[in-house]
Amino acid sequence: MQNYCSHIMSNVLVFCSICQLLFQIFINNEWQDSVSGKVFPTYNPATGEQIIEVQEADKADVDKAVQAARLAFSLGSVWRTMDASERGRLLSKLADLVERDSVYLATIESLNSGKPFLPTLFVDLQGTIKTLRYFAGYADKIHGSTIPMGMYFLTFTRYEPIGVCGQIIPWNFPLMMTAWKLGPALACGNTIVLKPAEQTPLTCLYIAALIKEAGFPPGVVNILPGFGPTAGAAMAAHKGIDKVAFTGSTEVGKVIQETAGKTNLKRVTLELGGKSPNIIFADSDLDLAVEQAHQGVFFNAGQCCTAGSRIYVEEPIYDEFVKRSVERAKRKIVGSPFDPTTEQGPQISREQQNRVLEFVQSGISEGAKLECGGKALGLKGFYVEPTVFSNVTDDMRIAREEIFGPVQQIMKFKTIEEVIERANNSDYGLAAAVFTNDINKAITVSTAMQAGTVWINCYNAMSSQCPFGGYKMSGNGRELGEIGLKEYSEVKTITMKMVTKNS
Repeated sequence: MQNYCSHIMSNVLVFCSICQLLFQIFINNEWQDSVSGKVFPTYNPATGEQIIEVQEADKADVDKAVQAARLAFSLGSVWRTMDASERGRLLSKLADLVERDSVYLATIESLNSGKPFLPTLFVDLQGTIKTLRYFAGYADKIHGSTIPMGMYFLTFTRYEPIGVCGQIIPWNFPLMMTAWKLGPALACGNTIVLKPAEQTPLTCLYIAALIKEAGFPPGVVNILPGFGPTAGAAMAAHKGIDKVAFTGSTEVGKVIQETAGKTNLKRVTLELGGKSPNIIFADSDLDLAVEQAHQGVFFNAGQCCTAGSRIYVEEPIYDEFVKRSVERAKRKIVGSPFDPTTEQGPQISREQQNRVLEFVQSGISEGAKLECGGKALGLKGFYVEPTVFSNVTDDMRIAREEIFGPVQQIMKFKTIEEVIERANNSDYGLAAAVFTNDINKAITVSTAMQAGTVWINCYNAMSSQCPFGGYKMSGNGRELGEIGLKEYSEVKTITMKMVTKNS
C-alpha cells in the first residue's frame, strides 16, 4: 500500500513541477494570464493545504474568450466548414488522449476534489471516455427530415449548431461534467466558453491541453477558471453567448435563467439540486436494498445531486432496515483518497463540511434520532463521519433540503398511496428509486414519480446513452442520450417552391 501511495503522489509532484502553464487561462488554443493578473488558490480537501495558484478569469477574459469563440464559429471558418465526420474524429481523438492519460487525470482529480482514487479511475474516467466516444459517434448522424407539405413545395428540416455556448460545471464530478458538456456541444458544431468550478479547476485545464493536442481549431474550446459571481455572471449576461448550460445549485440556476431573460434570451439548460426519494417495500431483497440505499447516499461523500437522501421504508421492515443501515455505515472506511481501502473521502471544503454538520445539528434539534456519526472526523482535512438518522419526519429540514453530504435519513410508510404522495411532495424532481419484487408496485411507483430518472432495484445506474435531467426545481432540459444533442441544436425549416409536382 505504501508503494502504491508513493507512486501516486510522485505523479502529483511531477505534475505540479512541470505543468505550470496548465494553471493559466486557455483561450484560442493559447495559455494566457488573466487580464487583471489576479490568481486564486486551489486546495487539497484531504489536507486543507494549498496545491497551487490558478489564473483568475473575470469579465474581461470572458470577452476575449467569446470573441475567439465567435471567430471560430464564423461562416467560412475551419470549424464551420469541417465535415461532421471530422468533428467526430476529433472527439474520438480526445477520448483516446483521456484514456492514455487516465491514471494521471484520476490522480489530479483525487488531489483536487478529495475523491478516492480507485473509484475516480474506474468510474469517473471511464464515464468521461465513454461520453466523449458516444457523442463522437453521433457527429455525422445529426440530420433532419423531408416533410410532405403538399402543393408544389419541397420542405425539409436541418439541425444546425446554436453558436457560442457558455458552460458552467460543478466541483463534485469535474471530469465527467466536462465531458457531458463538451461532447454534445462539439458533436453539433458549436464553439464553447467553459468555466470549471473554482474549487476544482485542475483536470478541466488538463483537458484543455488535450483538446489542443487532439487538433481542435483555435477558439473552438476556451477554458476560463474563475468564480461564479464574476466569470460565471459575465457568461450568463454576455450577448455574444447564444446558450448557457449550467450544473449546480437551484439558487444559482434561478439567477442564470433570470439573467439570460434580461439580456439576449439565450437558450438555457439547467441541471440543479435534488432531494431524491428511495422507496423500500417489505417484499424487496433487503440485503440489496440496504447496500444500494447506502451507496445511493454515501457515494462521493454524499456530494451527488441524485443522492437518495429521502429513504422511505415500509413499516414491517423499518427497524431491521435501520439496524442494517447503521451497521453498514459504521463499516465504511473513511480516509485518504490515495489509500486503496478508502470508500469515503473528505467534503470539498471547510465551508461544505460546516454546512453538513449544521444540517446534522438541525436534525437533532428537530427530534430525529441520530443513530451513528454526526461529527467531523479527527483527520487533517474536511471529513465528516458517515451519519444515519432514523425517526425522521417529512417536515424536518434534513428531509426537505439538499444536504450534499454523507447523511442518511430513514423514514417510515404504511401504504403505496401514502408513499407516492409523500415522495412527490418536494420542490425537487431529479431522481427516485423503488425496491420491490412486485412488478406491479415497481411500475405503479416509477410511473407516478415526478422525477427525470427512476431506478428499480438499483441506484445511480447511469450511462451516456440515457437522458438525464429533472422535473420542477431540479432544472430544465436534458443531458446525455440522443435528446442531449437537441439541446445544442436549432431546427430550421426550409421550403422551396417547385415548378411541377411529380409525387
